[in-house]
Amino acid sequence: MSFFPGEDPEPGDATAVDLIEQLIIPRTTDLGDFEVRRALPSSKRRLVGPFIFFDRMGPAILRAGKAVDVRPHPHIGLSTVTYLFDGEMTHRDSLGTGMVIKPGDVNLMTAGRGIVHSERTPENQRGKDLSLSGLQTWLALPDSHEEMDPAFLHAEAENLPDFSDDGYYGKVVIGGFMGLKSPVKVPTDTLYVDLHIAPQKRCTFPAGAEERAAYILSGSLVVGGVTYEADQLLVFKPGETFDLVGGNEPCHLMLFGGETMASKRYIWWNFVSSSKERIEQAKEEWRTGKFDIVPGDEEEFIPLPAN
Repeated sequence: MSFFPGEDPEPGDATAVDLIEQLIIPRTTDLGDFEVRRALPSSKRRLVGPFIFFDRMGPAILRAGKAVDVRPHPHIGLSTVTYLFDGEMTHRDSLGTGMVIKPGDVNLMTAGRGIVHSERTPENQRGKDLSLSGLQTWLALPDSHEEMDPAFLHAEAENLPDFSDDGYYGKVVIGGFMGLKSPVKVPTDTLYVDLHIAPQKRCTFPAGAEERAAYILSGSLVVGGVTYEADQLLVFKPGETFDLVGGNEPCHLMLFGGETMASKRYIWWNFVSSSKERIEQAKEEWRTGKFDIVPGDEEEFIPLPAN
């Protein structure tokens, strides 16, 4: 009899102990109309590759009269990646960008030395029940790009390469996977893949990236003979190729990671930097109104937090 909390590994397979470095249970914040689960940063782990922030939004239904209204706020030293499974969002920024992101599209906003943006429910979607489900992640910029000029890139779902095989299918959001390359360019080696696995089917996860993780969006996933459930983040040990196996129901997950950051990163509110002094400078610039405004969304802003 085994006291191991999962299926016994097949002979010759690596066990979960051999494959998994950390298991992270996200902390949940109830925003009233929907929940956000924050997996990174956590007390256990600050980064996986360049990913320094990982938020799971929803899934949720916003009732008529409710909407997402994230007022203009600043960023430095990072790229935000918005990826939706359901619902729509209007992005506006201080570059003058105005873009509605739809499910399967990617918004990549690179803050560099500084940018301001807002995220709101589109006007034509207000006044009715709305569904919302997606991910918001941040990529810390490498030392050479921390103070680059801000930029914005939008890639439509149809332009992201997709793959499929017996029992699994997916889409390459950033980086390379299954011999495919995403058109979304970032300045450091990055992996971001949307993957679906059928029950009891296998998908090989190659060693590839220096740091790798998987966030289970729905269903269950078996790794090294152990079953993991939805809304769990698995950080894998480096240098091992292994199988991701669907559990007893279809599994939807995001694979992510990339190159280890060359230097330490500090994070405070919406600011990321290799320098504490640079973050203090950004705080003062926002406090004193030195950031640019967002055209078309000039009336409101999020004040600098007191702490």
